[in-house]
Amino acid sequence: MFYRMNIAGVERDLPLCPISKQINIAAFVLFGDIELTERCAEALNKRAPEHDVMITAESKGIPLVYAMCRMSGKNRYVLARKSVKLYMKNVVECTTQSITTASSQTLYIDGDDAEYLKGKRVLIVDDVISTGGSLASLENLVKQSGGEIVGKMAILAEGDATVRDDIIYLEKLPLFDADGKPI
Repeated sequence: MFYRMNIAGVERDLPLCPISKQINIAAFVLFGDIELTERCAEALNKRAPEHDVMITAESKGIPLVYAMCRMSGKNRYVLARKSVKLYMKNVVECTTQSITTASSQTLYIDGDDAEYLKGKRVLIVDDVISTGGSLASLENLVKQSGGEIVGKMAILAEGDATVRDDIIYLEKLPLFDADGKPI
C-alpha cells in the first residue's frame, strides 16, 4: 500500500507501514532522493525566519539541513547524534520518545557544538514532526546550550502535529487505518 503525495511540487508514493494493528504511517525518506530534498529545502528556506544556525537530529534530517544551508549560504549546522562518538567531549544530551522508534532515544551534541549554539538564533529542522518527541529533545538541547529558538520547521506534519501553531511545515501527512485509508 502506498500514499501518493505532492510535496514541494514533486509527486512521490510513500509506502504505508504499520505501527500498530490499527494504524499505519506513510514512510517519508529523503535519502537518495536529491530532487525531493532540494525542492523541499528551497521551499522551507523561503519560509524560514532569520537565524544564525540550524540544528537537526540524526539521520533523515541531515540531507535536508545540508541542502538548506548550502542554498542559504550558511557554512555550518549542528547535528544531534543518536550515540556518543569518540571525538565528542563535554556532551549535552536529552532523552525522547519518537513514533518511529520502539524505545526511548537519547540525542547528543558535542560540547563544541553546544558552545557554538550559545547566544545564537537557532532554527530547528526535521523531515517529519509527528508526536513532537524528537522536536522536544532538540528544543531542550538548544536551551541547555544557551541558544535562542527562532523557529521549528519540517517538511511534513503528521497526526497531532498538524494542529500545532508553533511549527512551520510544507504539507500535512495523514495517519492511516489498517486498510490504508486516511484517518
